[in-house]
Amino acid sequence: MSNLDAPVVLSMDGAVARILLNNPAKHNSLTAAGIDLFIDCLNQVDANRDIRVLVVTGQGEKTFCAGASLEEMTSGDMTGEKFETLTDRLTAMPMPVICALNGSVYGGGSEIALCCDFRIGVYGMRLKVPAAEIGLCYPPNGIRRYVKRLGVTTAKRILVAAEVLDAEMLLRVGYLTHLVLQDELEVETSKLVDTLTPLSPTTVAAMKQLCDQMADGNLDLARTLAVTSHCHRSGDLKEGLLARREKRQPSFARR
Repeated sequence: MSNLDAPVVLSMDGAVARILLNNPAKHNSLTAAGIDLFIDCLNQVDANRDIRVLVVTGQGEKTFCAGASLEEMTSGDMTGEKFETLTDRLTAMPMPVICALNGSVYGGGSEIALCCDFRIGVYGMRLKVPAAEIGLCYPPNGIRRYVKRLGVTTAKRILVAAEVLDAEMLLRVGYLTHLVLQDELEVETSKLVDTLTPLSPTTVAAMKQLCDQMADGNLDLARTLAVTSHCHRSGDLKEGLLARREKRQPSFARR
């Protein structure tokens, strides 16, 4: 487990893991060491087969994350490749990942949220990626992620025009999946956790993987059939149908 004073803090309780970005004085931005710690937390979560849902959030009520440390970008200690290692790892997590956006997102922080499956935002938050304003060409994997998940027009508004998007617009363009008042964020997050936790972890992981592959346009039919067959062989389908007949909560196997 991570130290409570660390810039990234991990906690795991039963089927739920939480990663807290814990540097509010710097708008929860990430240094190179912070990225390494974040990735280590993700690896710990992935290794725990009891975990069915991961929640990623930030400390404070102002900013979820301001992305990579600008100081380290200036010094050369932070690179686009370093940041891509984190975003690719977060995207690859097998369980559903909820981003509880406690505040605004800037720079790479907006992509960290975009790597998650569900994004719960709060009224008053904003998004801005100032890459073009400082002469930084956003990494290709990141651009691909924006285009794939939001469409080329919205991606250009965010990356090319460095436009500021408010919470209502973020919900409209599909960046946010939920939008609530600040004091409702924890409750709404818990409700979504409660919805996801009882589901078959094997089936959820498979369908998450297939959704992402379809969105990427690289779906392999043979691999798809193997994944779906694995779900059926896992016994979760039999248990789910039996539980439905017996009017009880299914007891699915560990992930």
